[in-house]
Amino acid sequence: MGQPGGVGVDRGLGRSSDASNGRADSGRDNASSRSNGRSDAGLERARIASDNLSNANRELAKHPRLANALHVNANDLRAGYQAALANNPNLTFGQYVAATRLAQNLGDNHPNITRAAILAGLANGDSIGETLQDLGLSSREAKEAKKRAEKEIERGRK
Repeated sequence: MGQPGGVGVDRGLGRSSDASNGRADSGRDNASSRSNGRSDAGLERARIASDNLSNANRELAKHPRLANALHVNANDLRAGYQAALANNPNLTFGQYVAATRLAQNLGDNHPNITRAAILAGLANGDSIGETLQDLGLSSREAKEAKKRAEKEIERGRK
């Protein structure tokens, strides 16, 4: 039969108007206007996060050895990414994977470089390179670290 209509954050919205004799339409409008659009923004954030999580699931299915390359199992990688999406719904799975690998590679010599610190920089709108520099690496060191992590991640995708 397939999936029901309105899967995800929109589940049930299409039928709610009929079921409530139109009251749901004004209720959704009230939520948007009374919150000055925050309700709509929250739904959009949820949609983006849901889409990003779906992309991550496809990536893990397509490249099942990726999690092993990061020394974690796929479920833990997926759960960590899902938790990170709560703070930054625009975070891509590739950025999360890169933050994980960089933290593993650099954490011993630079204890302030953690996955959480890198993700916080990304949430602030900084690039990975800018974040690594803010955490104490030189521009050259940041570029080398990114290049090494990219090569290791690419090997895990094969």
